[in-house]
Amino acid sequence: MSQDDHPVEQESIQVHRCGCSHGSHPTLDHVSRRGFLQGVGCGAVGVTLGGLSTTTVHAADAAPSPPRGATLRIKPILTYEIQRRRDRDSYRAYGALDDMDKVNEEIKRIEAELKRLASQAEFPIEILPVSAVDDNNQARKAAAADCDVLLVYPAGGYTILSIAASKTPKVLFVRHKSGPYYQWHEIAHFRLLRRSGDEFVPQEVDLDDIVVDEYDEVLWRLRALYGLKNAKGTKMLAIGGLAAYSKPGQESGPRHAKEVWDYQFEIVSEEDFGKRLKKAQADRRIVEAVQRQTKALLAQPNVTLATERKFVFNSFMALWVAKQLMKETGATNFGFAYCMKRKVIEMLDTPPCLVLALANDEGYTAYCHTDLTHTLPGVLLRWISGKPSFLCNSHLPHDGIFTVAHCAAPRKMNGKDYEPAKIMTHFESDYGAASKVEYTQGQVVTVVIPNLRCTKWQGFRGKIIASPSLPACRSQMDIQVDGDWRKILTDQQGFHTQVCYGDYLREIGYALKRVGIQWENLG
Repeated sequence: MSQDDHPVEQESIQVHRCGCSHGSHPTLDHVSRRGFLQGVGCGAVGVTLGGLSTTTVHAADAAPSPPRGATLRIKPILTYEIQRRRDRDSYRAYGALDDMDKVNEEIKRIEAELKRLASQAEFPIEILPVSAVDDNNQARKAAAADCDVLLVYPAGGYTILSIAASKTPKVLFVRHKSGPYYQWHEIAHFRLLRRSGDEFVPQEVDLDDIVVDEYDEVLWRLRALYGLKNAKGTKMLAIGGLAAYSKPGQESGPRHAKEVWDYQFEIVSEEDFGKRLKKAQADRRIVEAVQRQTKALLAQPNVTLATERKFVFNSFMALWVAKQLMKETGATNFGFAYCMKRKVIEMLDTPPCLVLALANDEGYTAYCHTDLTHTLPGVLLRWISGKPSFLCNSHLPHDGIFTVAHCAAPRKMNGKDYEPAKIMTHFESDYGAASKVEYTQGQVVTVVIPNLRCTKWQGFRGKIIASPSLPACRSQMDIQVDGDWRKILTDQQGFHTQVCYGDYLREIGYALKRVGIQWENLG
């Protein structure tokens, strides 16, 4: 950020203290001892799939426990209809499931396919037993199951119309060539989406919810819904209050976050944080653990220190206090409202840049300031991708290049490996510790730019072509735009940008549709 780009203070927000967390706990040992871990499907049907592994750490310290995502519960439903022969009459509809033996075979096929799907999922899922339904009462009962997603197999019959009315998100898997032919391959567009007319009828299922034959197409939709489930209900630890970079963000951010995303806020004053920090600094056990963290980070072969060692130590100490507060409050996200102000830098004896970068590498979400316009997409990206995202400033696009930069930059951008980095001063203050990360050239990235009113997100896919060292915020990317870069130049809204390794444009658009936020692919 530039020195003239100061955040605007939010009005006081009522503090909520109900404990809806994703299982965050503080730790004295940094993630360098173990790595950023994701939920991994283990391939069993009817039980929870996936989870986070742990390793043994120093006996004097608590085991690291980054936020763990809530399991996505999936209810499979097979709709069918057995028709009886009528003499000299047209009685038979499309579809191959024309007796109960074939229906039972299809149930077994679905169970086996979902077991394979679960083994491929990199996020925790639970698959409930398959329900086979052939009347509307059965269909409505199955659709009322305690689950997050209805995975519907519309082989035959019209009970799908009762299921489609459910408010629970739905993915329809239609067979054309992947197994016994389904009736709704013929009529899903006409009878379901258009309700036997020419125009699409607004309802609880649309064209984006229908998949033909390909389970990869199911998986990315489930990934989007998993991300949405875990992004909603986030509790933010706001150190120094809530702040925004613009008047629209100040007016819209907190209300939008609460009403649309069910966010809760824990407000901690800078004075209270400072008192906790001084107490931690006086605790020999904490100091020794933080010294080990500092030593371990600086011993990594791809880390260069270009500032004073004490600033790295100070960053780990501030992170320990933030994680202690997150444990107490159930928060999984935090930020310092006025991180560039002298008061905060003096309190921590470093700008918070490295504090935030370390937290993101460990699996939390932590961004410069507490501006909700950029926090919302960062949190959603983290849960969709299972990786940190880089919050950064956007720059003027030209010649197909979109440049971004900031000083609080994660290193574990692929969710597993640390990128090389130089630990140097924060650019604007030329003080303390910040990470200058060397990003992988050729890496595909997702770029998301939220507008200031929280009503629209824009994004595109790109490729990192350089990590320059301009006289600007320390970590920098030159991103080659995959698409018409002029559209970004003419249509971009907002300013702050979230960048994530990998391509998650489909997942973001699918998730945003369910919370009423406009999504525009600028690529």
